[in-house]
Amino acid sequence: MQQRRQGKGGRPCPARQYLLVKAAAVLMVPLVSGSMMALLPDASAADNGNVEGANGVLHVHGALTESACRLEMASVYQDVWLGETGTGRMAKIGAQGTPVAVRLRLRDCLRSPANNRDERNGNLLWSTHQPAVSVSFVAPADANNPELISVRGASGVALRMQDSLGRDIRLGSRGAPLMLAAGQDSLDYVVTPERTRAPLQAGAYSAHVDFRLNYD
Repeated sequence: MQQRRQGKGGRPCPARQYLLVKAAAVLMVPLVSGSMMALLPDASAADNGNVEGANGVLHVHGALTESACRLEMASVYQDVWLGETGTGRMAKIGAQGTPVAVRLRLRDCLRSPANNRDERNGNLLWSTHQPAVSVSFVAPADANNPELISVRGASGVALRMQDSLGRDIRLGSRGAPLMLAAGQDSLDYVVTPERTRAPLQAGAYSAHVDFRLNYD
């Protein structure tokens, strides 16, 4: 039998101790490497896909509507100067000053069918290829004549507004439908100062009128 090599005092010799230490170190390398790999983050969880409170949904919605034309930006807000009118010209009730034209410009008018009914008389304006529009004007009416637009500042005067056919606008409701011819890009109106029954008092005056285009 081969005898063990022992050092003094019955202890293993230094050479054998070295071999044991080296073997233990080799065995520890994969153990340490495995522990470090366990500490690394999982690539599949890097985007927080399974983390509660880290996910959501964005719901986006809208609507696509049909319209024959759109209002040009320069027509959205207009400052209309009516000029100066002498009180001598407005001495009688119903007397009028100088009419001033107002134009609403339209863009991107498309060929489309029209089916517009006049709210006042029930007449139907219909076309298979030509669009139509009605315009609503909203403003305070004169206390003595509801056909006229009330003004602030002066007294005894109000404003009459008419379309291109000479028809008075209908304050607070849709006007008569107007057919838009091919290539037509504007709606024309006229504003005229008019004497009312109120006492005539000179001064600067103004009025605010809102309007809306309707295609149905």
